[in-house]
Amino acid sequence: MAALEVREWKPEDVRSMSGALADRGLIYDSEEDTEGYVLYEPPTSTYTFLVDKNGEVVHQWQSDLNSMNSYLQPNGHLIRMERDEDFTTFAAGGQSGRIKEYDWDGNLIWDFSYHSETYLTHHDIEILPNGNILAISYDALSEEETLNAGMDPKHIPKAGIWLDKIIEIEPTRPQGGNIVWEWRMQDHLIQDFDPEKKNYGVVSDHPRKININIQSDEVGSPMTQERLDQMKQMGFLTSNATVDNRGSDIVHTNAVSYNPDLDQIVISVPGYGEIFVIDHSTTTEEARGDSGGRWGHGGDLLYRWGNPANYGKGAEEDQQLYGQHDSKWIPEGYPGAGNLMVYNNDIPHPDNKLPNMWASLAGKTDPEMNVAVGDVGNYSAVHEWSIPSEETGVYEPGEEGVFGPAEPDWTYTAPDLYSMYSAFISGAHRLRNGHTFITQGMQGRLIEIDENGKLVWEYWTPYKFDYTLPDGSPAQPTGPFIFGLFRATLYPQDHPAFTGKTLSPLDPQPEPFVLEMPPATDEPAQ
Repeated sequence: MAALEVREWKPEDVRSMSGALADRGLIYDSEEDTEGYVLYEPPTSTYTFLVDKNGEVVHQWQSDLNSMNSYLQPNGHLIRMERDEDFTTFAAGGQSGRIKEYDWDGNLIWDFSYHSETYLTHHDIEILPNGNILAISYDALSEEETLNAGMDPKHIPKAGIWLDKIIEIEPTRPQGGNIVWEWRMQDHLIQDFDPEKKNYGVVSDHPRKININIQSDEVGSPMTQERLDQMKQMGFLTSNATVDNRGSDIVHTNAVSYNPDLDQIVISVPGYGEIFVIDHSTTTEEARGDSGGRWGHGGDLLYRWGNPANYGKGAEEDQQLYGQHDSKWIPEGYPGAGNLMVYNNDIPHPDNKLPNMWASLAGKTDPEMNVAVGDVGNYSAVHEWSIPSEETGVYEPGEEGVFGPAEPDWTYTAPDLYSMYSAFISGAHRLRNGHTFITQGMQGRLIEIDENGKLVWEYWTPYKFDYTLPDGSPAQPTGPFIFGLFRATLYPQDHPAFTGKTLSPLDPQPEPFVLEMPPATDEPAQ
């Protein structure tokens, strides 16, 4: 990363991790912002809200299930990922298992279920031009299957590991769908640990393969059941968490985006600190191998960026991405078309005194979760870059065998570096006028910046609800981040979904949530 100005931290330099007591609703609205409507889901609810730029809800959808991500269609329908209440195995946040489609009036048009003990849709979907849907799914390997994949046993949780796959769903409305294409990480693994396994090889000689052994720490002592129950009660874990599956979610893919001109897919893989680009033009059979498809590499990676040490190139200081979210291509007709964009969540600052945000929050009880800036100097950024390519869509490692570029072409950080910090969730997308719309997920803050990085609009969601699963656990773990948002999308006011629609503020508006503080007392703490 580019060099940062390092200064001495002052004791009064603090920041709120949760934003629980921050002013909420519309904070700033300039004449330069993009007129339109913002779509988002409070993860503690069963609602999807459409909010105008005055911060008022103008339309809403409601289901009996929780959602954290949805997409508005040109015909006014909403395609929504929902958290099935009955799936098994998986417990890492972002779980779904259901994809539903609603019309503008909230009538259910389509319901698709995809979950079992070995697979589960999660985090994100992408609607293709032909109406099919790309979805991220867990792809569980048992402990024995993980050993057979050449993973070092000291890194294997008792429950095995959860890799990911991308499936393409052809909807069969009103119920179900056909899986017409599939790509699996497990088909493209390399390892240099066990020479008896068929995927054994020199990792640095195979930059298009995924090294199964990137973990540096051994699996520690299992979490006690008592501690696990405490974490669930605090809202950090969901109901399927067990002492055996802590550490199973090693990749945690959290975004999928499609480039129709190249027929390529980009996915965000925060467990590896990388984004991967794969070929969608393959057949499912070709996607299991390393040849075939438009680009000739089968299902092997066409491109990767963010952490070259994963494929035996570079060192720790060459890592670019840290827990990133929302990788996507900028569409045609937009400034930066064809470039990639990502929200880079947890970039280490050289003055950071603690290993991560969670260490700084240990033992804290104040709702703001205030920490000294010098204790956790990590920060967040939005990056945009063009993939180096001598021929459109063909990507080769550059100097020293590393996929470029060496640095993003454009980066936005908060003017004070820290006020846009979100260690998880979050996202960003380019608007047609060159502005960028950003979700600072941890605190539920949404901002729009112009092409020069000037803030032109700011809004903090005021909504929190009380939806829980039948056993009382949270549908999505939020912990102290009660206003957290996975992602929000700004749709311009001329979007075809709004044609002929009445978009006036609802009356009454949904009830904002106000955190009630306990009364002050002069009595000493016991």
